[in-house]
Amino acid sequence: MKDLLEKISRLKVLVIGDIMLDHYIWGDAHRISPEAPVPVVHVQKDTYSAGGAANVALNLVSMGACAEVCGWIGRDEAGRKLTDLLAKNGVVFDPQFYLEGLTTIQKTRIMVQHHQLGRVDREALATEYCFDKETLRNTLESKIREADALIFSDYGKGVISKSLVARLQEISSRHGFLVSLDPQPKHFIQHQGIDLITPNREEALLMAQVQALPREPFPAEEVCRKIWEEYRPKSLVITLGAEGMLVSMEGRILRRVPTVAREVFDVSGAGDTVIAALTAALAAGASLEEAADLANRAAGIVVGKLGTATTSPEELLSYDPA
Repeated sequence: MKDLLEKISRLKVLVIGDIMLDHYIWGDAHRISPEAPVPVVHVQKDTYSAGGAANVALNLVSMGACAEVCGWIGRDEAGRKLTDLLAKNGVVFDPQFYLEGLTTIQKTRIMVQHHQLGRVDREALATEYCFDKETLRNTLESKIREADALIFSDYGKGVISKSLVARLQEISSRHGFLVSLDPQPKHFIQHQGIDLITPNREEALLMAQVQALPREPFPAEEVCRKIWEEYRPKSLVITLGAEGMLVSMEGRILRRVPTVAREVFDVSGAGDTVIAALTAALAAGASLEEAADLANRAAGIVVGKLGTATTSPEELLSYDPA
């Protein structure tokens, strides 16, 4: 693993997607409001972290790679906080992706005694976050030619579109670098032939158009086969939370990877960690199964932390799930 991490440190990865600010309000609650049957939260502190595509980029940097993130951020307080976080952590962000008058996507989670009590979202219409043809042609196309890998981080907020994926996938195929996608199937974006797709349980069921109740066994063989038939990904890794991961190629299950998480505090952003680790490892020359082992270990570390989190090479090397 040490050799793989050293190779990852020489990579440059471009992340394109929905950039968000995660805001956490930490407090305690000891009484019910007289105005409504809800707890009154006494706020103790506020913390901020990068979310969505920005968190994918942070995970790449924390593992040693160079990462640039592309997506729209507003010139508002949330946007300033977010770009400060990116700069502080060494993620490249091009100032031309500031957009006057745009609302920076922000998720505010209210945390009481380490449990999420509620969430408040701030965002504009999805159409306001789309890339126009000029930005695609003049900016994004030139940026991906300098990268070793490209990640599409789709949270369904508007950045990722069918035309964007198709155009950049076409360029990537000519230059021979890896393209991966963390999908939002509710978009029903046709993305045939992506190198790597990393849906979670619910997303995989939607992509495969298979129904299964949360407590039912996951229909792994059927889901992997149908996703292959519809989307033809070169590699498919399905994250199943406490059940670990499924690793699949050409509709066949290669391996079931059990989780190595010692304890789970917060799964927020775990999917960002998985796609960052998988993409970096594959771009560095690892096999799909070796990449899955790294991603599984990374996810096991971050879910043991509160809030959207990352992991470092030192943690990856020293982590003992026993």
